[in-house]
Amino acid sequence: MNAQPDPKKARVVIIEDHPMFRERLAHLINQEEDMVVCGEADNARDGLAAIKRLVPALAIVDLSLKGSGGLELLKDLRAEEIATPVLVLSMHEESVYAERVVRAGANGYITKHEASEKVMNAIRTVLAGEIFLEPRVMARIVKTIADGNKPAAARAVDRLTDRELAVFELIGAGQTTREIGSRLRVGLTTVDTYRARIKEKLGLENAARLQCEATRWVHQQELSVS
Repeated sequence: MNAQPDPKKARVVIIEDHPMFRERLAHLINQEEDMVVCGEADNARDGLAAIKRLVPALAIVDLSLKGSGGLELLKDLRAEEIATPVLVLSMHEESVYAERVVRAGANGYITKHEASEKVMNAIRTVLAGEIFLEPRVMARIVKTIADGNKPAAARAVDRLTDRELAVFELIGAGQTTREIGSRLRVGLTTVDTYRARIKEKLGLENAARLQCEATRWVHQQELSVS
């Protein structure tokens, strides 16, 4: 028989599709005296169900989930008026996704390469009802808002929608149209439509240029968090 959860401990749900990282994070949290992992999931659908069922004090969500990603899960939570605080923990450098997740309703963003102590600080900050962002990221978001949400000199990728950016990243990772469709659970025609929109927004004249730019961008992201 399972022991009854300690009501004094903050309950945390982890939604992460890499088992080793999920286990390590759960171990880190469960070592703390005032918090406990009450549920885990490796995809957005099961994660949403777990949050609804368990009503945790915090959900830690990875952006790169199979099927609907972490950003889509976050939007679903807020669309259903589920107020569970969300800390996004991701492999992506903050300047690309932090503003997007905050706009979607996240309470914090931290990259996976940070030390355990900093990750725990982010968790405690969000549990305390505050927003956790790196100061430079917070400053950029505040400036964007002050400028009327129209950043001058926006980078090319900032023109892409959240789903277009996800497709762009998968192209850069070397995935085919069929593989992208399978991962995002959309049809091949839909992926082709996203490809066409990305090429138009980024001013790329053909598929070869798209592949080249996407590969270069993914490589830059990997270098920025290494």
